[in-house]
Amino acid sequence: MRTRLSILIAALLCSLASASQAEDLLQIYDLAVQSDPQIRQAEQELFATREVKPQARSLLLPNLSVVGTVDYQNVDASGTSSFGTSFSRNDTFSTQGAQAVVSQTVYNRANWMTLKQTDNIIAQAEAQYRDAQISLMVDTADRYFGVLRAADAVTVQEALVRADERQLEQSRQRFEVGLVAITDVNDSQAAYDRSRANLITAKNDLDNAWQALLTIVGPIQVPLARLGDTLPLTPPEPNNIEIWAETAGRSNYGIIAASEAVSAAKKGIQIERSGYYPSVNLQAGYDVARSGAEFNTDSDTGFVGLTLNVPIYQGGAVASRTRQAGFNFRASQDQLDATRRQVDQQVKDAFRGVISSIEDVKARQAAVVSARSSLESTEAGQEVGTRTQVDVLNAQRLLFQAEFDYLSSRYDYILNGVRLHQATSTLTREILARGNAWLNPADTIAPLAY
Repeated sequence: MRTRLSILIAALLCSLASASQAEDLLQIYDLAVQSDPQIRQAEQELFATREVKPQARSLLLPNLSVVGTVDYQNVDASGTSSFGTSFSRNDTFSTQGAQAVVSQTVYNRANWMTLKQTDNIIAQAEAQYRDAQISLMVDTADRYFGVLRAADAVTVQEALVRADERQLEQSRQRFEVGLVAITDVNDSQAAYDRSRANLITAKNDLDNAWQALLTIVGPIQVPLARLGDTLPLTPPEPNNIEIWAETAGRSNYGIIAASEAVSAAKKGIQIERSGYYPSVNLQAGYDVARSGAEFNTDSDTGFVGLTLNVPIYQGGAVASRTRQAGFNFRASQDQLDATRRQVDQQVKDAFRGVISSIEDVKARQAAVVSARSSLESTEAGQEVGTRTQVDVLNAQRLLFQAEFDYLSSRYDYILNGVRLHQATSTLTREILARGNAWLNPADTIAPLAY
């Protein structure tokens, strides 16, 4: 009995192994990079944002336009001339004209400030895209190990069903020979029915976990590699929570994006305030006009000139837009402060999570040993009549729960480390590779059955 439950779990784990090569965390992440619609959306939004700079630059570059016109006219006129004679005129003719104009902004403060603002807007978008890439890594790891955690729950529940079934068979045999009362049989039957119901729920949770993973990687049919037995439990390096917090304050892409948003909003105030400033534009062109009228005038005209626009009063719109930009600037500052506090909490929670996970894994491992000893003692007590069948079933259930908690605590250790690197924006494919090395490709979870 000492190793019976462990043998049951190990046998069930082996029964789930697939003959085909399993996909590991890095392979699943690579699939997510190609298939996840949210990261593709973030990429296209970045490309779209980058276009604001050439658009802003175009406001400072020359604009050339060519206009051509053709008119057909029918003139039917009559009247009295200045000499008192009557006249009438009927003429049908066409007129043609062409104009080429080059315009150049000589001075427009708003356009220059807009061009400067685009650097901050693009930098914000770049940081947001990098943050989205890191979020995809975290999401992939979370969903990958979510499948493994749910599969462990199914494995434990299947082992518990088999153990409860064996207890039920033994109770029936003992009842038939008069060793136990019918209540022991009923208790075993209730435990068996409850474990079967829990197994159904666990399998449904596994299907849901698979579906959550497929949402980002697409409809794949591949097994997943399980976590191996060896898991090095090491604290973060450096093992100093304040250093990690300072690093996050400098390098977190969410903070960088919020900071660039503040700079862009500050320039937005100057852009709106530029409505008080004069603007100067230069225009040069050539105009050609031809007419087929009986009495016509053809002309070729070249021109060049400066236009000075001095705003005097615009109904208070400039003052209102400037105040609005000021409110947006202060709002962006508050958003930056909120982001910094959120990241500080995130990095410290993750750091403490890694430290506590190390101790938790060790404690859960010891709890498994204790729960196994407790079950053996309870079964021995049942043999001599000091413990009941209910005591055995409870001890058995506690052992399986301890097995699952131990397996689950190992995933928490890995995910806390991933989130710590997310908070500092230092999470890379190389960091994922460290956790990927702890997987066992020979031990797999079967893919979702459609």
